[in-house]
Amino acid sequence: MKSVYITSIGKFLPGAPIANEEIEEYLGKIGGKGSKSMRRILEQNKIKYRHYAIDKDQKSLYSNAEMATNAIRDALERNHDDLFNQVDFLAVGTTQGDLLVPGFASMVHAETSLPVMEIASHHGVCGSGMQAIKNAFLQVQSGEKKAAVSCASEFPSRVFKHTRFEAQAKFMDRPIPFDTDFLRFMLSDGAGAAVLQPEPSDQGLSLKIEWIDNKSYANLYDTCMYAGMNKEGANENQTGWLDYASIHEAANDGAINLKQDIRLVGEMPKVGVKRFFELVDEGKVDPTSIDWMVCHYSSHYFRDEIFRLMQLGGMTIPADKWFTNLYTKGNTGAASIYIMLEELLNEGHLKPGEKVLCMVPESGRFQTSYMLLTVVGTGNMTATEYMERQPEAPHLDFDNANLVQSHLVRQLVNVWIDFEQKLAHVPIIHKLYRGKFTLEDYMLLMENIRQQVIDGSQWIARAASYISIENIDLRSMFIAHARDEHRDFQILERNYVAVGGNLADIQSGEKNIGSEALSAYLFQRASRENPVDLMGAMWIIEGLGCRMARYWGEAIRDQLGLNDDQVSFLLYHSDSDEKHFERLEAGIQHPMLTMEIAERIIKTAKTTARLYLLQLEELGNI
Repeated sequence: MKSVYITSIGKFLPGAPIANEEIEEYLGKIGGKGSKSMRRILEQNKIKYRHYAIDKDQKSLYSNAEMATNAIRDALERNHDDLFNQVDFLAVGTTQGDLLVPGFASMVHAETSLPVMEIASHHGVCGSGMQAIKNAFLQVQSGEKKAAVSCASEFPSRVFKHTRFEAQAKFMDRPIPFDTDFLRFMLSDGAGAAVLQPEPSDQGLSLKIEWIDNKSYANLYDTCMYAGMNKEGANENQTGWLDYASIHEAANDGAINLKQDIRLVGEMPKVGVKRFFELVDEGKVDPTSIDWMVCHYSSHYFRDEIFRLMQLGGMTIPADKWFTNLYTKGNTGAASIYIMLEELLNEGHLKPGEKVLCMVPESGRFQTSYMLLTVVGTGNMTATEYMERQPEAPHLDFDNANLVQSHLVRQLVNVWIDFEQKLAHVPIIHKLYRGKFTLEDYMLLMENIRQQVIDGSQWIARAASYISIENIDLRSMFIAHARDEHRDFQILERNYVAVGGNLADIQSGEKNIGSEALSAYLFQRASRENPVDLMGAMWIIEGLGCRMARYWGEAIRDQLGLNDDQVSFLLYHSDSDEKHFERLEAGIQHPMLTMEIAERIIKTAKTTARLYLLQLEELGNI
């Protein structure tokens, strides 16, 4: 049997970290009333921050499959080998996928665009991520597969939004039960992925999988964490939601809600610790040899209980060897063990020779997973420097006392955070952030954005001609903006030639399909009467200049060994777009701004953001 190594790990956490006081801004208050249980639950779990893949309007920003895909891409990008076309097995775990059928792995496989391969879906609760990695481990260990990807992704926030409960007849005149309210403040969104190979990476550290132990205790316990039925009040002909006369009846009865049987959940630590003692007796675990104990406990409360039970048994692992990021990353269920290992491996905590014991207890119908890892490789590359930053919207001055301006800026900031989060996972930008950018990438980028840069001054000038004389100051702002932009493409051309490109090649280039869509949309909006909603487009495009241009320009310069004159287009936009932002602020503070206009600006910003991403995703696709 072959040895198996985790050679890289990736993660995806949607959006910016969300503090406790913001939770109900995202999930909403049921019936307009805040939860009476929230404070007590948060005091017990001690989670301070988490991530949600929904916005404050409860709209999904990603699918579960998209989050899994982003984690897989991250893992593959971090791998020293170019494995995209070599992966021959994909195992994916989740609690609830995006669809009832087909299997979640099929949806993830399609989203990743990985080649034809064998796949496996693992459906459960927290343990499904460990089931997936065990499957991948066995495939590589047997020699049948050469490069496997294991992934787990969770998207519980969308099942906890207030509108779902407000629509249920059962809770029209009473609060939702604690078994559901409890989970609203326990679970959060995220994904993690690992690459498994029969040889360790030739650079940096890998994790050798010594063994994986998964045990189910469903034969001994009733269901504890579940969705699709009601324990209380179910009759003998109703074993699950499909047994109701209709889906509506099941929903109205609360049967589809995710629940936790609080009376049983205390059994979870007992089962996990009992298996720990058994593994010690079997000779698989020597507590004195463990350097890191990576335990997925869903709440700080359970950590204390696990410690107490181990101490009662006279066998424990010292507290200073335990690692978790529960408090800062949240409880991401099946993905939690990946997200913890990702931080350990990628942020330089591990050293060659160390032993890492992973523990994942699950309360679905009770199962416990353990995995023993040995850190191998050289310690000089334990933490590769990655450039990706926490998303942060460019600053806009506005009148806080003006409700329309406040609403507009707040929504524009939300659009930007989502845009920058997704931008980091566009392949060309992802390569830049991972230090794998090439000269060919830079030239391809310049070739593909030149036409959009030329169009910039043209659609702005067209928009100015459609602004009425009553708003001549706004017309002047648009004209001044167009004047500043109209020769920018020449700087881009000089950069292209300066790095060895042929001027005729970039001048004869065609728009890719994303650029065609972006250009068509902007010219269409610019050709309407008083197209002031294009301030939303300026927010995205000029925001890139303010927030990202210099950052990207300096990164490209440093990675490729170029000088400032060869990246001057990006460096110039960092400075010039700050002046453009002052004009945007003037537009936002203009007396003509109404809530209707503000909503149009927001929608134009959203659309421009999506089409700009498409332009970068489709580089070279003409």
